[in-house]
Amino acid sequence: MLESKEIQTLTGEPRKALVKLSIPMIIQNTIFTLYSIADAIWVSGLGHEALAAVGLFFPVFMLFNALAFGLSIGSSSAVARRIGAKDLHSARIVATHSFVIGIVISLIMFSSLFYLKKILYLLGAEGEVFKLSWEYGSIMIAGSLFLVYSNISAGLMNGEGNAKRSMYANAFGSILNILLDPIFIYVLSLGVAGAAYASILCLAISTSIFIYWFYSGKSSLKPERNNWNFNIVFDLLRVGIPASFGMIAMSLSTMFINRIILSVGGDYSLAVYSAVWRLIMIGFIPLFGISGALTAVAGAAYGAKNPLKLDLAYRYALKFALTVNTLILIAMIAFAPQLAFVFAYTEKGSVIYEGVVDSLRILAFILLCASIGITSSSIFQGIGKGERALLLTLTRVSMQISVAFILAVPLTMGFKGVLFGMVLGDAFAAFLSYVWIFMTIKDIFRKFEPFQSSSANF
Repeated sequence: MLESKEIQTLTGEPRKALVKLSIPMIIQNTIFTLYSIADAIWVSGLGHEALAAVGLFFPVFMLFNALAFGLSIGSSSAVARRIGAKDLHSARIVATHSFVIGIVISLIMFSSLFYLKKILYLLGAEGEVFKLSWEYGSIMIAGSLFLVYSNISAGLMNGEGNAKRSMYANAFGSILNILLDPIFIYVLSLGVAGAAYASILCLAISTSIFIYWFYSGKSSLKPERNNWNFNIVFDLLRVGIPASFGMIAMSLSTMFINRIILSVGGDYSLAVYSAVWRLIMIGFIPLFGISGALTAVAGAAYGAKNPLKLDLAYRYALKFALTVNTLILIAMIAFAPQLAFVFAYTEKGSVIYEGVVDSLRILAFILLCASIGITSSSIFQGIGKGERALLLTLTRVSMQISVAFILAVPLTMGFKGVLFGMVLGDAFAAFLSYVWIFMTIKDIFRKFEPFQSSSANF
């Protein structure tokens, strides 16, 4: 098999591969997070009702993103394992199957448009918040095809070690979105609908760039026509479905958390939480970059039956994630007033300033727990055992909801009880995930013991 430079990087020394793959993903995630924050900042200028409306739709959007993200992870893992096994032809067939499944997922998403009003009512939307949330959400759902295909394309390119091109396409779309938001929201007087229109347009542009690259030879994964192979479908879905359900579980968790917040703190607390969570996403920038790279590197190592690479990649990724997020945590605590000000630049938005400062200094500790949990899940996804990653996620969200509810309601701690509960729930899940991944890697060493002598020098 004639290997591209990207494939050589993916199958080479694991620490170098993690750095080379994670840096483009971190840059891409940085720009996307800046877009998410900028989007919230522009919307907050319309008033706290508009920010609450977008925050209320956010878990619904997470449901859709979960389906797209799951297939992205499944595609990345399946491609990386086949490349590790030196089977590029099968990797291309994986790409074909991924795009076909993407069409089905897009149709499922679009059909939810007919039930959006009922969903928003169930989430507790009322009055102006309901009106704005439906206006924003209906546009986002209508353009869900581009969300699906941009995710699939990024997953495929990450799986072949082509993270730079994935970064270029998605970063361009996010930067363009930041520039178009104020134009669509204020200049064109479209309000929250303008934010949705800008998002869909930029997703469509990113998707077009990906498609051009696949068919112009910029990627090794040009889709090939092939008979429908249910073994490949199973392989994709074994990782993709648990990854999707994991994100769906997090989305449902957010819905429950939102309901608890509304019951104990009202629209004001929900607006504070929406703002704080966007700031917390800063800490997930390096984490998602590292975990995305880890999925690909782990998949290639597992496909090559090389447990030494797998173990080294996990330990290096975990240390990297914990170090970076510790620094981010310290910065968030120290500069919480300055960070909160970005949501208080107008008279209407200033009412949430103090709440954002106090809440950020509590919820930021979730970054340390997430570093352990997400890197562990990435190993399971990389080796094709997505059901284990799902179980970790279910443990995490169930603990978050349970502890948050107990502290907020029976123990009458209110909104702060929700925040403390989320951190404590994540801490418990992080401990379990570390123990489980340690035992799993030991099992993999025993499974591939006959191959270790030949793979010791990599």
